Amino acid sequence: METRTLPRRERDKIRQRDEMLAAALELFAESGYHNVSMHQIAQKAEFAIGTLYKFFKNKEDLYKALMMATAERYHRSLKEVLGRKEEVLTVLENYIAAKARIFADNLSALRLYFAETRGASFNIRAGLDKDIRKFYDELVDELAAVFERGVRTKVFHPLDPRHMAVALEGVTNAFLFCWREDSARDPYPANIPTIRDIFLQGVLSK
Repeated sequence: METRTLPRRERDKIRQRDEMLAAALELFAESGYHNVSMHQIAQKAEFAIGTLYKFFKNKEDLYKALMMATAERYHRSLKEVLGRKEEVLTVLENYIAAKARIFADNLSALRLYFAETRGASFNIRAGLDKDIRKFYDELVDELAAVFERGVRTKVFHPLDPRHMAVALEGVTNAFLFCWREDSARDPYPANIPTIRDIFLQGVLSK
C-alpha cells in the first residue's frame, strides 16, 4: 500500500519515524555509533525522549532499523537496474554506473552500510549481519542471472555466473570504498570506464 493511501495518523507515524532515523543517521555519521545517545537523537529530531522510545526500544533497535532501511533502498535500486530487459553488457555497465549515483545520493547512509558489510560492527549488533546478508545474496543472485544470460548467448566465457557476480561486486565495492576514503584521489564516477575494462576484459568471450 502506498503511503498516501494510509490514514492520516499512520502517515504521521511514518513521517515521525523517518525524521528520527534521519536525525540518527546524521549523528551516527558525524560521531559514530558508540558516541551517540538516545537523548541526543531525540533532541536532534525535536521529539521527546519518550516518543523516541515508543518507536524504538533502544539504540541498537534504532540502528538496526536504520541499516535495514538503507540496505533495502540500496539493493532495491540496484535490482531494478539488473531487471531491465537490455543487452547484458548494457545492463552491467548501467549497474556499475548506478552504484555511483546511489552512493552519491545517500553518502552518509551508505558509509554506515559499507562499514557494516565490511564486518566492522557485526559483533556488537548481533543478528544484523544475517539480515543484510539476505539482501546481498538476493542481489548477487540477480547479478548472476545476468551473467548466466551472457554465458548462454556466448557474450562471456563459460565461467560460473555466481563467481562472476561476486567478483564484480568485489571490484565495484573496492572502488566505492576508496571513493569513500578519498573522494578527490579515487572518484568512483571517473573510474567507471576503468572498472568496466578491468572486469569485462577478463570475462568477455571475444
